[in-house]
Amino acid sequence: RTNTFGAVLRVRNAAQNAIHSYFQKKGFIQVHTPIITSNDCEGAGETFEVATPKALSASIAKDRKMQATERGSQEFFSTTAYLTVSGQLEAEIYATSLSRVYVFSPAFRAERSNTTRHLAEFWMLEPEVAFADLNMNLDMAEEFTKFAIQHCLDNCTEDMEFFDKRIEPGLIKKLNGYLSSPFERITYTEAITILQDSGQKFEFPAKWGDDLAREHEKYLTAHYGEKPVFVINWPKSLKPFYMRNNDDDGKTVACMDLIVPDVGELIGGSAREERYDLLQKRMNEMK
Repeated sequence: RTNTFGAVLRVRNAAQNAIHSYFQKKGFIQVHTPIITSNDCEGAGETFEVATPKALSASIAKDRKMQATERGSQEFFSTTAYLTVSGQLEAEIYATSLSRVYVFSPAFRAERSNTTRHLAEFWMLEPEVAFADLNMNLDMAEEFTKFAIQHCLDNCTEDMEFFDKRIEPGLIKKLNGYLSSPFERITYTEAITILQDSGQKFEFPAKWGDDLAREHEKYLTAHYGEKPVFVINWPKSLKPFYMRNNDDDGKTVACMDLIVPDVGELIGGSAREERYDLLQKRMNEMK
């Protein structure tokens, strides 16, 4: 019942309305994907396993290290099941028939981290567009982000003024700055060069082929005047197999991360590899 929580919940509600309003106006169809699934979409193994008390008790009684395949007959679904980490795989299938779809639902990650940047449960927005290239991806991500910001400023004026006065002075000015100018777009290689030439002493030195750390993200957004920055064309070694290979170098994939001041990565996306032979080759490389 405090002013802060009331304002947060009202702005969250407005942001959800913005999501549906934007994508419905753009001709997207909302689809609902399973919360309980047998796949680990991200492939990192950071999933919450779902089991009935009966199956769990039987597993513990026999052997705590019993392999999932051995427990199959005791599982409710006859196979190991997890809380979903992403609805992306199902959304991609929907997109092949419906062209434009989006998923907005809970996702779960079993990452052992106690920071606000890694949540065990959160709501994730996942649009999928058939025949979209990276430039379409970038344009839509920027347009949607600005639409959501403007929607909250227009529909939660008092709450945004409260945040500006009590929580983060200068917030409204900062958000209006995001709306009034294009987001920066740089390649991953350019980002590494900027970091290496900065003269800054980073805890984790920037090196081509390594992921960007939080300190790197903060420097890049500050370097461009505290504005959102798209970092595109990342090394394929850092990204999933389904991202489209860039033909010009063979080392990077057509993907992007949107880095926002004080937040870090807000959006991630990519063009999908549609060439069967290259997709199969990449999958074999990652076995």
